[in-house]
Amino acid sequence: MPAVTHVVLVRWRADADDATRAAVRAGVRGLAGPIPGVLGIVEGPSVSPEGLEQGHGYGFVVTFADAAARDAYLPHPAHLEVAAAIGRAADGVTVFDIAAG
Repeated sequence: MPAVTHVVLVRWRADADDATRAAVRAGVRGLAGPIPGVLGIVEGPSVSPEGLEQGHGYGFVVTFADAAARDAYLPHPAHLEVAAAIGRAADGVTVFDIAAG
């Protein structure tokens, strides 16, 4: 089975302060430990000079061993906790999964 790359782009709410954003970022980074099949996580604000973010101020990419690992991640309590925190801090979220191969 091919690896799956899970791309998440976040548009922060205007009232999401630095502490809230930092907590979300820490939560995202913490997903690598407790969830089997996570091969890596990269996260942070855009550093693109193109300016095509369309309001997304933060993004992260999770690489999974395969689709089964991604599917197990979705209902995992650690993911649900981070997703809820993002939901409280975000004005919008875009998710896009790509299967390598």
